[in-house]
Amino acid sequence: MAQAMRRQSSISLFATDGKPHPLQDALMAVTLVLGTVAFVTAFFDQLHLLSSWAGLIGILTGAYGQFISVTTRERFALIIGLGASAFGFFLGMAHGGLFGGWLG
Repeated sequence: MAQAMRRQSSISLFATDGKPHPLQDALMAVTLVLGTVAFVTAFFDQLHLLSSWAGLIGILTGAYGQFISVTTRERFALIIGLGASAFGFFLGMAHGGLFGGWLG
């Protein structure tokens, strides 16, 4: 029985279209790292400066990464990093904010 055989695409961690995307990969990595830092430090009241700034920068890099992303895997990782960055940013703002008493 003759069946059409589908060619299996290469399984790659960063690019599903077979082309390199160095800028998108860098933005994805930065967003994931900043999201992790913001998420972990959000649970400590004294680290609100680190949490809020890492979260804010992670949100900005993740948003730009979403804007220029090409593949679904990039978008998936960016959404994970964006969620963690936003969580850390909002809890950091609740615990003292971006400047935490340095201004005012």
